[in-house]
Amino acid sequence: MKNDEEIYYSMALTRLTGVNHAVVLQLYKEMGGGQAVYEQTRQRFHWEEALHRAAAEMEFITKNNIRTLTLKDADYPQRLRECADAPIVLYYKGSADLNKQRVIDIVGTRQCTTYGQDLIRRFVSDLRQRCPDVLIVSGLAYGVDICAHRHALENGFETVGVLAHGLDQIYPHLHRDTAVEMVRHGGLLTEYMSQTQALPNNFRQRNRIVAGMSDATILVESAYKGGGLITCRIAQEYGRDVFAFPGAVGMPYSEGCNKMIRDNTAALITSAEDFVEAMRWGRPPLTPPVEGEEGRLPVEGELFGELTAEEQQVVDLLRKTNDLQLNVMSVKTNIPIGPLTAILFQLEMKGVVKALAGGSYHLVN
Repeated sequence: MKNDEEIYYSMALTRLTGVNHAVVLQLYKEMGGGQAVYEQTRQRFHWEEALHRAAAEMEFITKNNIRTLTLKDADYPQRLRECADAPIVLYYKGSADLNKQRVIDIVGTRQCTTYGQDLIRRFVSDLRQRCPDVLIVSGLAYGVDICAHRHALENGFETVGVLAHGLDQIYPHLHRDTAVEMVRHGGLLTEYMSQTQALPNNFRQRNRIVAGMSDATILVESAYKGGGLITCRIAQEYGRDVFAFPGAVGMPYSEGCNKMIRDNTAALITSAEDFVEAMRWGRPPLTPPVEGEEGRLPVEGELFGELTAEEQQVVDLLRKTNDLQLNVMSVKTNIPIGPLTAILFQLEMKGVVKALAGGSYHLVN
């Protein structure tokens, strides 16, 4: 890991109690980094607990091959860096370039209807034909989010999920398999350390990352009030393009979209063609992707490196007796259920194991 001390102090800076994000961010920018802030304020702020938490997180990210991107890092999303309330630190598991030339986010209701699902399916499929090198971002939530991620994967797009919690868990749990695939064909991104629960306010905070790292926000379906509308409002504040699909008059999950179109706060689109023309992204040649081109993933060994001792212990057990249930594995490895669940999640991320129905785990390779 590069520049460990700067990362360490930047992480601790985000954990200071009694200091709001705006003040912390201003200090970070004025003083030139987390370590500089620490050196100049260690008598002023209470750093001890924050440093202890950062040290524990450094151990976690190193063990789990998680990338830490600070505002000073070249790989930090450049579009997001320009935002006044950008996170100082991001935690990233994946391979997608967060500074790809074209980045969009697709958002909307968690109660996505058949109409909305069909809109997403056709939009993503047609976008692939007209503009194949786009990074698709969303929030991994129920409804529009997960539909956008899954259709992106089906059509060969890289897709990044912005989480409202740490990378030691997936919420909702039902989206775990999709999240594992996204790590190989996109990524998972968060500003939250491990052991951070998915609290309601975190979802509102993560919406600014979704909007801020994108060129354009696309609202598929939304009630009169909803998280998708919050993302659209933030995108507008950031000066980004906002688009919405219209819906039938009187339908609950079309009200938000129709209102934004009526109020001229979102441009109306009915297809990928509308969107591409509005963005002036043009029409590249319709050539199929070639294996090994940009956007294809390195082999798993290159991406994830070697297994930890605990992960190897689990792999060795499954190699002897495959398809074991979690409680059986806990007994045989002498690893408590909680830590074992986290180990198995990381192995899923690495493509080494997969969860089966009934709570069993299968060794893939």
